[in-house]
Amino acid sequence: MADFGGGDIDAFRNEVRAWLEANYPAELRDPKAKTDPEAVWGGRAFAGGTDPQAVWTQRMGAKGWTTPTWPKEYGGAGLSPAEARVLDQEMAAGRYRPGVLAFGIWMLGPVLLEYGTEAQKKTFLPPIVRGEIRWCQGYSEPGAGSDLASLATRCEDKGDHWLINGQKVWTSYADKADWCFCLVRTDTSKKHEGISFVLIDMRTEGVETRPIQLISGESPFCETFFNDVKIPKDQLVGKVNGGWEIAKRLLQYERQNISGGFGGGGGAGGSAADLPVVAKSYNGTDETGRLADTDLRQRITRNEMDFRSLRLTIGRTAAEARASNGPSAATSIIKYAAAEFAKERSELMVESMGHQGLGWEGDAFTTGELTATHGWLRSKGNSIEGGTTEVNINVVAKRVLGLPDPK
Repeated sequence: MADFGGGDIDAFRNEVRAWLEANYPAELRDPKAKTDPEAVWGGRAFAGGTDPQAVWTQRMGAKGWTTPTWPKEYGGAGLSPAEARVLDQEMAAGRYRPGVLAFGIWMLGPVLLEYGTEAQKKTFLPPIVRGEIRWCQGYSEPGAGSDLASLATRCEDKGDHWLINGQKVWTSYADKADWCFCLVRTDTSKKHEGISFVLIDMRTEGVETRPIQLISGESPFCETFFNDVKIPKDQLVGKVNGGWEIAKRLLQYERQNISGGFGGGGGAGGSAADLPVVAKSYNGTDETGRLADTDLRQRITRNEMDFRSLRLTIGRTAAEARASNGPSAATSIIKYAAAEFAKERSELMVESMGHQGLGWEGDAFTTGELTATHGWLRSKGNSIEGGTTEVNINVVAKRVLGLPDPK
C-alpha cells in the first residue's frame, strides 16, 4: 500500500483500534492471567492451540500483523511504513501483548526476503508470519565465537542431499526450536568464502541439543550437535560458499532487534522506568521527594538520559533503514551502547537494593529482589550475544569510521 494521507491514516487508525479491541482474547487483559510463557514464541507446539496467547498469535498471524510490512504474497499485511507505525502505536497504547516473538521474524525472514528463492519464500515465510514454526540460530561454535569465520561444521555435497557434521554452541532455545538457520563450511580451502547458509529441520535424524545452565540459573542456550544430518539440496539459501554475506546481513538485523529491546526499557535487570522508584523505596527521599543518596541519584539520572538518547537514536536509524535497504553497520554502535547501558542499569538496580539485591532464593527476598539478582547475572551476556563488544567496536571502526586495520 502507498502511504495514506491525513484523513485516510485516521480512518486506518480507527480500523486498527476497533480490530484490536474486538479480537484481543479477554483472558489476556488480566495481567495475572496464566498463560504458557513459551506460547508467545509460537512454533509447532502451539500451532492451533487454545492457550490465550496462542489464540492471539493465530489471529494476528491471519491478519498479517505479526509482520505488517512484509508482502501479502508471503503472509504479511503489505502495510506502508506509515500504517505500520499506526499499528505499533495502537498496540502500545492499548497495552496489547505482541502477536509473536520470533527469531524467524527478526532475523531469518528479512534475509529470506533478500536472498531466498521464490520457492523458499513461499515455503518458509507464511509459517513464520503465523507463528507456526519456531527458529533458532546456528552460528557460534566452540572454536568459532568472535572469529565466527573459523567455523568448522562441515556440509558435504552428496549429490542428492547435503550431509552435515559438527557442533554449535550458545544456540538460543535450540531445545524448543522447530528449525535452525545455520552456517556451515562447504569449502575447507577458504575461510570466509567457504561458508554457506542452510536451513535444518530440528527433527532430522542426527540432530541433538543439550541445554547449558547459566550463572543466572536459567538455560536458554544449548549445545547443538549434527551427526550425519541429511538435508535436501533446496535448503541452502543463496549461493554455495556465499553464506558469509548472508551471515553479516542477518547479524545487522539481530543487533538491531537486540538494541531495540534494551532501548525500549526491556532487557535484564528490570525496566529502566522502574529503577528510580526502586531506588527511592530502598534508600528513602529528601525533603523535596528526590532520592536521598545524591551520588546514586546522579548515576541513575545519567543512565535514564542515556536510555532516552538511545531510544531516539534507534528511532532515527530505524527510519533510515526503512528509507534505504535495511539496517546498516550503525547497528553495531547501537548494540554496543545498549549492552553497556543495560549492564549499568542492572548494577544500579542491585546496588539500590543493598544486600536485599543479592538474594538467590528463600522467603527473606521478594520476587522483585530475586528478579533483580538473576537479571543482573543475566545482563553479563548482553555484551556477548549478537556479537561481542570487541567485535562490534571493530565493525564501527572499519565500517562506520573507515579506520584502517592496525599494522
